[in-house]
Amino acid sequence: MVDKKPRGLGRGLSALMGDINAPVDSSTPGAPARPDRLVPIERVVANPNQPRRDFEPEALNDLSNSIREKGILQPLIVRPVAGDKFEIVAGERRWRAAQLAQLHEVPVLVRDFDDTEVLEVAIIENIQRADLNAVEEAAGYRQLMDKFGHTQERMAEALGKSRSHIANLLRLLNLPDEVQDMLRQGKLSAGHARALVTAPNPLELAREIIAKGLSVRATEELVRRAQQGALKEATKKARPDAEKDADTRALEGDLSAALSMRVLLKHEPGGERGQMMIQYENLEQLDRLCQMLGGN
Repeated sequence: MVDKKPRGLGRGLSALMGDINAPVDSSTPGAPARPDRLVPIERVVANPNQPRRDFEPEALNDLSNSIREKGILQPLIVRPVAGDKFEIVAGERRWRAAQLAQLHEVPVLVRDFDDTEVLEVAIIENIQRADLNAVEEAAGYRQLMDKFGHTQERMAEALGKSRSHIANLLRLLNLPDEVQDMLRQGKLSAGHARALVTAPNPLELAREIIAKGLSVRATEELVRRAQQGALKEATKKARPDAEKDADTRALEGDLSAALSMRVLLKHEPGGERGQMMIQYENLEQLDRLCQMLGGN
């Protein structure tokens, strides 16, 4: 069972960012980590719970050719398992390419990880892939937050990313599944998708963007117009200010001043229920509002 108790940067994260990227010595900055040993390739087995299932054949062949010429530059991280075998924690792609290159041994770093730490490293290794699309990267960050309690700040520090980069990607997961599929398929760029996060009708706008081949700048303008239309429509449905009592209008003013965003209150006559609408002008205001609501 995966331990969901929040904790700091785990040993898995430490291993991937430390063991894999650590120099051999101070005289060779940037050099790969020194392997613990060379292990016969037939004694190395794949992790059956590896989140990554697809390995592009052409990319594997390219890596195999490189390994055949230069060898494996970064050792695999493995853990000992039953039967005198070693299970891959990080580096399955290198292991597969090494088999294509017909290597007899592979360099490894042996670590005694539990199942939770193995999963953590596997997720982080996938995030570091160069061919990852924005939705896959965002899903990786979300897994690290949900399963291991990592915060955006800790992930940003450990992975060399900015917090805004991680926050903007995580917002993409709020888009409809169809829009996320368009992003995975390359029909939309990450810039298009980020603009659509605040749209009142992202799926409809995404289809229009693809049909017209709109640029990111044109998409941002399209979303802005859609937001203005939605606000006008919502304002029409709300009670006119003239019908609101002085206390309600005063409360709207106080909330608007406190948030630095326009706040509208709609209270059901004779009841205790109602609605509050907050209007933000840009993503920075939205991010600040989310931090306020999240208590961060």
